[in-house]
Parts: sequence; structure tokens; C-alpha cells
Amino acid sequence: MSSLLLLQSNMLFPKVLTRAFSSTTMVQLRARALIYTQYGEPIDVLKVHSYELPQVGTNQLLLQHLAAPINPSDINQVQGVYPSKPPLTTDLGTDEPAAVGGNEGVFQVLEVGSGVEGYSKGDWVIPADVNYGTWRTHSVADSSKMLKLPKEKLSLNQAATIAVNPCSAYQMLNYYESLKPGDWFIQNAGNSQVGRAAIQIGKKMGLNSISIVRNRDNLQELVDELTELGATHVITEEQNESREFGATIKSWTKGSPIKLGLNAVGGSNCTALARKLANDATLLTYGGMSMKPVIIPTGLLIFKNLNVKGFWVTANIKRIPNSRQDSINEVIKLMDTGAIVDTPNSDNFFELKDSDESLLKTFQTALTNSKKGKQIVLFE
Repeated sequence: MSSLLLLQSNMLFPKVLTRAFSSTTMVQLRARALIYTQYGEPIDVLKVHSYELPQVGTNQLLLQHLAAPINPSDINQVQGVYPSKPPLTTDLGTDEPAAVGGNEGVFQVLEVGSGVEGYSKGDWVIPADVNYGTWRTHSVADSSKMLKLPKEKLSLNQAATIAVNPCSAYQMLNYYESLKPGDWFIQNAGNSQVGRAAIQIGKKMGLNSISIVRNRDNLQELVDELTELGATHVITEEQNESREFGATIKSWTKGSPIKLGLNAVGGSNCTALARKLANDATLLTYGGMSMKPVIIPTGLLIFKNLNVKGFWVTANIKRIPNSRQDSINEVIKLMDTGAIVDTPNSDNFFELKDSDESLLKTFQTALTNSKKGKQIVLFE
């Protein structure tokens, strides 16, 4: 007669959890997840739910979650205002329909189903699609819904954040304009996660870049930092919006056209950026930090024939087949060679043996601090 060992959520979870099977013993796990049953501010509606993981099926993987970032889109999903969000269901045994927070993260394979090929215990994987629900300690997933990463080529933080920001930067620089070494692009939010990735990818492509940042007390320190990453020039928002400063930019480009603009701010910042673009150039908007609309003067559309588009990496998964896997593969190469380095972030540690209250507090702290910079929760 078989016996079942159930590991409760308030018992010790080792750092690397093994699950052994024999004819008489099966080890079963309970996972903990940050869920929400209604939309609202994450700090208010998120709660910890403990649930029993199903037995691993023939084509499935048992996963221990290692690290998960806090992205603006994650917060918007919990608020209910993001266009793509997971459905609220009772799949995890909740009394009310619920969803698990988080889109991005890296997991370690603890167990491989008997019919799965190409995966081994200890492998690192990430979700192949969006809305997986990464803010949890463990999960069971079909192997077809995961992508394996070469963990020897990536840091843990790189693996946890590879699918959104660096892939967005890669796609914007490669999918919309045929940029060649020596070409120019301009971007606002130059010190954002996407901005930093674009600088580094652009440098590897041989591109020249102008990055716009907000003025601040330690401006020269930031300018030096972005220049070290590969930025050709770094300017302030005030310089961007100054008509007189346009002559300085023309002296830098020496008549070469600025073929691509990347906008994450909107408002007058974006309008001034658009004025610097060449005829037939492309302006991609992937964010709206100022909460102001994108305003393009009629003359730029008529006489410059600007190609103004929105960019959403999630939509590209469906619009451009294999774009997620292809972009990740290219970004891995860049990270492996050091062309893309770790971006500044704050790590928030949670030990798997700790309480539900500690897990909730860890995420609440990360969410509160997310306005100050990139936050990553690491499960130890």
C-alpha cells in the first residue's frame, strides 16, 4: 500500500526540493501563491493562498520558482486595467475565482514527467507565454508551455527578467527599421530598463544613440553610467525640448538621418523627440510615463511622413510567430558575451521556510519600492 508524504506550507522547504518516487512512496507538495480575487491596488488585494500541487503528469514539469520581478504591467494586471490579464478561476482550490500575480520569472525543474524530452532536473525555465502567474513558490506546468534557458550563460536576475525589457529593446531595434552600423536612433526614458537594454544592444549593432533623461542632482553620474553602457550622447528633457539645442544634435549626427525614435514618456517630450526624426523615420511608443497623450504635429506627418506606431511585446508573440523564442535566443547571446550587463535592481529575499505573513510582506515591500527602481523577489 502506498504512503503519501504531504509537505505543509508551514514546514521547511529546502532550497532545492527533490521529489522521489518508488513503488511505495510519493512526495507531494503544497505551494503558496500571491493571488487576488478582485481588481484593485496590489497592496490592498493581494493575499497568500496555500494549495496542493497536482501529481506531475506524463508531459509535465514540477517547478520551483527562483525569482520574479515586479513590472508595471504586473501591477496594472492586478488593478484590472491591463489589456492582457489572466482569467479569475478556482483552479487553485480558492473559495472565490482568483488569479496569481506576475508575468515574468525563472523556475528550476524539480521533476520531469515520464513523457518529457529535452528537460532535466536542475534546468532553468521561463514561461513560453504571458499570464502564467509567477508570484508563487512552486507550480506544475506542461513542458510545452516552458522555454529552457542555458543557466550557465545567465545570472539569476538576467534569467528572471529576460523576456520583457531586453526583448522589447531588441525587437524595436530590429523589427521596424533596417538599421545598419553608423545609423542613429533616439529614445526617451534612457535610464529605464528598456532604455539601458537599447543602449547596449544598439552599441553591439554599431548604432549611434541619443538618450533623453530627466534632470537630477547626480546627472553627470547618470550620464557617465549610460555612456559606459554605450550611449553616444545623453541629454536632458529640457535640452530635448529646446529648439536651440537642435543645432547641437545636428552637429553630432553630421547630417545623418535619425531613423528611429523610441518613446516611453509621451506628452511634449515625445513631440520634441519626433521633431528630430528624419523623413520616413519610425516612431515607436511602448509606454506613457507622463500619463499624457502622444501629440504629433500635422506637419511632421504630412511633410516628414513619419511612421508612428505602438509597440507591445505581448502582441508580437501572436503577431510575429517565434518572436519570443527568437528574441530570447539573441538576447542570451548578448548577455553571455557581456554585451548586455545586469541592470540596477533591488533584490527582495524570501526564505521558503518562512510564514505566509513574511511572503506577503516581502511582496508588499517590493511593490511599494517599485517606483524607486526595479524590484526582484528571490525565493530561497
